[in-house]
Amino acid sequence: TQEDKRVRCVCVESLKEGIFHYSLYHQPRRRAVSELWFPSLCSHFSVNACLMPVCQLHGAAVTTVEGIGSTKTRLHPVQERIAKAHGSQCGFCTPGMVMSIYTLLRNKPQPTMEEIRETLGGNLCRCTGYRPIIDGYRTFCEVISSFISGFLHAVGESLEPFQKLLPLDPTQELIFPPELIRMAELEERATQTFRGERMTWISPISLDELLQLKSQHPQAPVVMGNTNLGREDDQPNLHQSRISARLCVCVCVAGVCIGAGSSLSTVRSVLEKCVCSLPAEHTQTLAALLEQLSHVAGEQIRNVATLGGNVASAYPNSDLNPVLAAGRCSVVLQSREGKREVPLDKDFFVGFGKTVLKPDEIVLSVFIPVSRKGEVVRAFRHAPRKENALATVNAGLRVWFEEGSNVVKEMSVYYGGVGPCTVSAERTVQQVIGRPWNEATLSDAYRALVDEVTLGASAPGGKVMFRRSLTLSLLFRFYLHVLQHLKDTNVCEGEIPSEQLSAVERLPNIIQPSYHEFQDVPSGQSEQDPVGRAVQHQAALSHATGEAVYCDDFPRTQGELFLSVVTSARAHARITHIDVSRALSMPGVVDVFTADDIPGKKFRSFTGIDEEILAQGEVTCVGQMVCAVVADTKPHAKLASAAVKVHYEDLPDRIFTEAVEKRSFFLPQREIQRGDVTKAFQEADHIYEGEIRLGGQEHFYMETQSMLVIPLGEEKEMKVYASTQHPTMVQEAVAETLGIPSSRVSCHVKRIGGAFGGKLSKTSILASITALAAWRSERPVRCVLDRGEDMLITGARHPVLGKYKVGFMSDGRITAADVRYYANAGHTPDDSVLVIEKILLHMDNAYNILNLRGQSAACKTNLPSNTAFRGFGVPQTPWCSAVHCGCIREKNLYKETSLTHYKMEFDPEVLLRCWEECKERSELDRRRLDVARFNQQNRWKKRGIALIPLKYGVGFAEGFLNQAAALVHIYKDGSVLVSHGGTEMGQGIHTKVQQVASRELDVPLSMIHISETSTSSVPNTCPSAASIGTDVNGMAVKDACQTLYKSLEPIRKQDPNGTWQSWVAKAFLERISLSATGFYRGHDLYMDWVKQEGRPYAYFTYSACCSEVELDCLTGEYRTVRTDLVADIGRSINPAIDIGQIEGAFMQGLGLYTMEELKFSPSGVLYTRGPGQYKIPAVCDVPLQFNVYLLSGSHNPHAIYSSKGVGEPTVFLGCSVFFALKEAVAAARSDAGLSGPFTLHSPATPERACIACGTRFTQMIPETETAQPWALELP
Repeated sequence: TQEDKRVRCVCVESLKEGIFHYSLYHQPRRRAVSELWFPSLCSHFSVNACLMPVCQLHGAAVTTVEGIGSTKTRLHPVQERIAKAHGSQCGFCTPGMVMSIYTLLRNKPQPTMEEIRETLGGNLCRCTGYRPIIDGYRTFCEVISSFISGFLHAVGESLEPFQKLLPLDPTQELIFPPELIRMAELEERATQTFRGERMTWISPISLDELLQLKSQHPQAPVVMGNTNLGREDDQPNLHQSRISARLCVCVCVAGVCIGAGSSLSTVRSVLEKCVCSLPAEHTQTLAALLEQLSHVAGEQIRNVATLGGNVASAYPNSDLNPVLAAGRCSVVLQSREGKREVPLDKDFFVGFGKTVLKPDEIVLSVFIPVSRKGEVVRAFRHAPRKENALATVNAGLRVWFEEGSNVVKEMSVYYGGVGPCTVSAERTVQQVIGRPWNEATLSDAYRALVDEVTLGASAPGGKVMFRRSLTLSLLFRFYLHVLQHLKDTNVCEGEIPSEQLSAVERLPNIIQPSYHEFQDVPSGQSEQDPVGRAVQHQAALSHATGEAVYCDDFPRTQGELFLSVVTSARAHARITHIDVSRALSMPGVVDVFTADDIPGKKFRSFTGIDEEILAQGEVTCVGQMVCAVVADTKPHAKLASAAVKVHYEDLPDRIFTEAVEKRSFFLPQREIQRGDVTKAFQEADHIYEGEIRLGGQEHFYMETQSMLVIPLGEEKEMKVYASTQHPTMVQEAVAETLGIPSSRVSCHVKRIGGAFGGKLSKTSILASITALAAWRSERPVRCVLDRGEDMLITGARHPVLGKYKVGFMSDGRITAADVRYYANAGHTPDDSVLVIEKILLHMDNAYNILNLRGQSAACKTNLPSNTAFRGFGVPQTPWCSAVHCGCIREKNLYKETSLTHYKMEFDPEVLLRCWEECKERSELDRRRLDVARFNQQNRWKKRGIALIPLKYGVGFAEGFLNQAAALVHIYKDGSVLVSHGGTEMGQGIHTKVQQVASRELDVPLSMIHISETSTSSVPNTCPSAASIGTDVNGMAVKDACQTLYKSLEPIRKQDPNGTWQSWVAKAFLERISLSATGFYRGHDLYMDWVKQEGRPYAYFTYSACCSEVELDCLTGEYRTVRTDLVADIGRSINPAIDIGQIEGAFMQGLGLYTMEELKFSPSGVLYTRGPGQYKIPAVCDVPLQFNVYLLSGSHNPHAIYSSKGVGEPTVFLGCSVFFALKEAVAAARSDAGLSGPFTLHSPATPERACIACGTRFTQMIPETETAQPWALELP
């Protein structure tokens, strides 16, 4: 599913949130075949816009976020509460959150906390870390006392704004349109047919008509939920949601018959009622299906996906098919020739996506029999994310015993995810049937299963050893469940050993109220002065109402074209010919552009090395941009770009992971050293050597790369609207590409839907290509990348290989360290050299290692070029030193005023305060004992806890990048317009700058407005990056405001009792300028790599974080039980925004270190091109208790109002979860008889954690044959 795409319905105005709500009216009737009534009511559903065709919505009332409330009329409580809870940062995902909860409240005005969590499970956010969203919507629960006590606790701040919330009044909600009710009651239905350029959609009204159409068009897909995207060829799509025969539910003595067209949400509701009403012994299969359904996708998918579609799609990792097969279920198939009932067993699934269905047959219904006495059915699954993710492996298992005994009479074992279709382990079952249910029987079954369920080394999906071990682990878990059942039914005696019970117990999943501590606002501070107060994000309400405008929201203009890029399909090849003839002949296509059409520079220069805008003659990675197509619509442009044929001649010596061996590096390489490392190694008591790999990370900003270029028609002027962190770079790139002065190009940024470093270099290249198309066509051109294109083209965080040698004494002191870092830069350098420099500058982290040597290199490979990412190398840095500190981290901390390894002096007093306060707040000493006790009592669940410090340098080592400018206008009515060089991408820079201007001008926030960032207002801007946006732009605005305030001083003295408006009006009459520029030069920062010394940072910010996890050793799944984070951010300008940044960065780090994996094929093709394959943290991954404390009493003379940069540093603290996991793995290894150091690469995915645990099940899996693996092992 394309869960993140931002698609508009043509019948709705601005569906920007990606999720909307629709209502259906059900006419009262009684089904002839059913004992269940369908009453007259209005049902409410939230669905993904990208999966809901407009032609499927006949008879439905569609409501988007704009329809429930606005800032112009009245807010809906759902919109207000997410804003007041500071639950919106970039705002791109906010409308989706709003509509999901809105739908929940329409169905249940007082939901439980679990229902809120489950509802949000289908939504993604990359900015906030989810905690404020959860807390904001906690207020709708029946019991909200936990919210009031656990919500934003501001020392010295009133909670009154959060207690004065708009009440939820269900009587004031939108009514279902009466005309649709009348239409439903009249039932004057007719077949509907929709025809487009490439697709026909037919919506029949009867089963006979559907069967006739299926007979005429046997290859046409039957569509219900459209979660499997429809066809785009000459076969029609047959839509069947209006056919009642496929929606019926019948409950009888033998079981439950459910219409194949029933949505999974409907199926779940039916099963819940049946499980509650039927005798327990009859509900084994029903309960197992219900368990699986709670994990299938998210609420929005379950609302439209159908039971029949799940069966007929026959995906190998279907969560339902193994359970249906194991539970003796059957399906009724029908064609014009008649009906037939077919068992859902091993013979039903015949291959990948194939079943025994004939081309003209449809699935009419699914029959689920009740379980029999002595029968036990269970379902299990494991997925790369806890919820809303396709399963890695799942299982449906059933056993039926001889009456009153533990002798197995019948058994079924089905697996998904270990073959091209659902797999039946028949030979394994034969080892069990006729034998008693005990360990000896199951031991034989394990051995049979190892031989029966096999995967080759290059099996699609990879994870071969892990998937095979999961089949054993899930069978073992089933064994214990059945033992427990036999005991509960008095069939056998004896207790399951308590330490073994942890295998069947769930990981904790109840989200607890969190605690957040702000800093005191000085007692003498004016009430009007907003600095230091938790001011709501200035655009939060616009985000929540859908009124916030992003780049692709600008209305289409007459004659506007859409651009689509053509990318390379080879990793290293010579381009012999580009055939554009077919593309040019397609409808709507205007032109195709190549590098030969560029009138100016054909390359961009980053860090002194050129990068081609469009490939010329040779391509060096899959995904390199070769040419571009422009057409009148996006679909036309996409189809035409696919029709361009690029002919290649492959070149030798492709390099993916062999750069170190082949010495393939971009220059310069860097080295730094202090002390006598060689001598220190000779004197060390112990020496340890090893290596660790840190995988890359996709930015996954919610808004993909977007831009609109408009030629103004005279003097070669171009106006560029772009989602970029660096407007000046875009301006310069466009000007150089077109060969015109920069003064002819203006770049405008209203806001960005997330960036994280990913909207710098590649955005300027894409803007250059788009501008070229606008230049040549003399028409506006828009370019908005799809998610898959974005992930392929724009690069990611650098994967890093660290090789280390560490010398330490017996008391734990590290006396020497020698570390080499190799970053996979990709096929062009981008800013990789700057990244490897920052890696070396932060290699000491918070540890005082007197003899330290570091080397770093940017590896040149034939993979997409990697780029800047939040943290810019620091998250990849302290691994090799920190990984060996373990329980002795504290012993190696900086303790007194010291010099770093690049000879910059600093005082670690604040670092030590963070460390001690985090130890105290987290109750570390007590909880370590609790963890040890837990691990001793539990064999299959283990806990780990880790406390990690951080020292982070803020600023650009290149001094010129630390400057900023601003422009402030005061209008005659007293209102203030502020322009500055920073871009708003969710970090709240506009809100903080408004706070600065409010303090300096002594006017209310309501009088200050920031419209956009524009190079025509503030020239020569520096990138919004390196956590210095507020530092430098705030100082520039402060400078401008002080100039204006000083110019008004004579007026104020003349009329001390006047108002701001009167002073401004008087100043205008006195001809005093009411406009001023501000400038901030920045600090003189530098780094001399020859002398290996410098002052590359203005200051350091410090933090400490303690995380505790619980690990399931059988599957590698884990839960972060609690996180306590103490952050030094100086004097916070806005503590609510700062805590939001801290939490969001931490969650992004948690994803980096434990979840997110980029996978490339052996030929360099990126596999993970969307949310289906690439998993970022979701609501289910938030620490169950997440406490953040802003360190009090910290001051910083180097930044505005003594604040500190906050956006990037705490990404690294996500590694506290990694180290806690490593401790849990170590405990598991100890139980398995494994001792000594072990390697755990990052991300510590369930696969890596499970295999590292070394359980007897992983050890049973033999080594796979030597063959080319499915995916490359980066870096």
